[in-house]
Amino acid sequence: MLSRTAAQLYWMSRYLERAENLVRMLDVTHSLSLLPQSRGAGIELNAPLVVTGSLQAFEAKQVPLDVERLFDFMALDLDNPSSVLSCIKAARENAHAVRGQITAEMWEAINATWLEGRTLPARGVPNVSSFFDWVKERSHLFRGATHGTLQRNDAFCFIRLGIFIERADNTARLLDVKSHLVAEAAEDSAPDFYAWSALLRSLSAFEAYHAAYRDSLDARRVTELLILRPDVPRSLRACYAEIWSNLA
Repeated sequence: MLSRTAAQLYWMSRYLERAENLVRMLDVTHSLSLLPQSRGAGIELNAPLVVTGSLQAFEAKQVPLDVERLFDFMALDLDNPSSVLSCIKAARENAHAVRGQITAEMWEAINATWLEGRTLPARGVPNVSSFFDWVKERSHLFRGATHGTLQRNDAFCFIRLGIFIERADNTARLLDVKSHLVAEAAEDSAPDFYAWSALLRSLSAFEAYHAAYRDSLDARRVTELLILRPDVPRSLRACYAEIWSNLA
């Protein structure tokens, strides 16, 4: 396989996974901003900008940071290369370049996502939660089409590498930037409980936590779950097991 083709397959899946991870991050930020006694609201709003390295780009706009402006910048702004729509656009461009290596179902899924997504800045998004769900559903549709229709060859391996390297990177960044949310604190602290809960939900690990530990949220166990548990799909250990398998 040509290295250029391999790179385009790799980045196609990485950008789409990044779009999904971004809406998960924005979802948890939005949820925490609605708490009446949210700790460090400014820090919470800054988190998606810090994680994606977009803080300086936003500050250059010289506008106050609030939930609405954060959503517009990180979700719909095509001038921001780290926005959700920019990631979907980049994924579609890479998919277009390697149409001969992917199936018709995969191309239709990613092309339809971009065709609908590019109209959103003009139409607006009346409900941010529905936008978050839409991006996650479209990402799941593409991964399902990939798993169900693509031959298990080099192209499949490079696509899977892109997914799991991006997923591991996102989990590590969230744990790093939001480490204050899983720091040792009083067990009866309501803000800490909601922060840990939101962090787990952003990684689809809330149900897994209660299935594994069957008790209240605990900082050490949250960290253990997201780093070491091999049965949690977005844990670092699970991601690196998939990376190793595809490299082999």
